[in-house]
Amino acid sequence: MTLIDKLKWVRTALYVPAINARALEKARGLDVDMLIIDLEDSVPLESKAEARTAAVEEVAKGFPGKLVAIRLNGLDSPELAEDIKAAERSLADCFVLPKVEAASDLDQVVARLPNPVLAMIEGPIGIYNAREIAAHVAVTGLIAGVNDICAEMGIKPGPNREGLELALQSIVLATAAAGKPAFDGVNNALDDMDGLEAECRQGRCYGFSGKTLIHPNQVAIANAAFGPSHDEIAEAEALIAASTGGAQRHKGKMIESMHVEEARRTIERSRHTSGS
Repeated sequence: MTLIDKLKWVRTALYVPAINARALEKARGLDVDMLIIDLEDSVPLESKAEARTAAVEEVAKGFPGKLVAIRLNGLDSPELAEDIKAAERSLADCFVLPKVEAASDLDQVVARLPNPVLAMIEGPIGIYNAREIAAHVAVTGLIAGVNDICAEMGIKPGPNREGLELALQSIVLATAAAGKPAFDGVNNALDDMDGLEAECRQGRCYGFSGKTLIHPNQVAIANAAFGPSHDEIAEAEALIAASTGGAQRHKGKMIESMHVEEARRTIERSRHTSGS
C-alpha cells in the first residue's frame, strides 16, 4: 500500500509541539490516525534547535499504529535549512510544509527530503495554485490552513464557516483531481464539542478525508465523523448484497455500479479504521 493510500484512511491528524515531551508520550496511547510533530508555530524561536532534536528522537522511538509527520518551518523561514538537515535523518512517514503557494517552490526542498510532503494551503495564492500543488509528484495530499486563510483574506467566518466554502472546496477539488487526500483545518474552540462535531460533518460533506486537530479531546468526535457509522456500514452491505448489476431500484432509490463501488469503499474504510 502506498503512502497516499494510507493517508486516505486517516480520519484524524493531531498536531503536537515537538518540545512537549509529555504530550508526545500521551499521544502514543491516543486513538488518532496520524501525528504531526510540529517545529513551526507552536515552537518559540529560542527552542527551534531543541525541537528538531526532539522530533527526530521521538519518531525513532516509534508511534505504533500511527502515521507520523513532522511539520517543518515555512519555505521562507531561515529555520528551514536546519529543519531539512534534521529531516534527512528522520524516520517520519512524511513532512508537512506550511504556506505553500506554488508547485515550483517545492522542488528544491523535496529533493532533500527522504519522504514525500503534505502541503498546507494557507492563502489566496495557494488556493489559486492548489491544483498544480496537489499534482506535484512529491505531494501526497493537501491540508487546509483555515486560520491563515481567514487572516490573509479578511474572512470572518459565520457559525457554519460561511465565507470559507470556496477556499475549502477548492482544496478538495484539487486533491480529488490528483487522486490524493485532503485534510480539513483545525478548530480552535476547545470547549465547543457540538461545534466541532458540526464542523467535522461539514468537512466530510465537502469531501475532506479527515481533520487536523490541536487537542486530544477532539480526537473521538473527529474519528466518529470521518469514519463510517454502523448504519452506513449496514446500508453499504445491504446495497452490495442487493445489487444484481446495472441500474435497479433499492429501498426506493435508483442504484447502479457507481453506488456499489461507493458502498465497497465504505466497507473498506471501516476495515482500516478503529472504533467504527
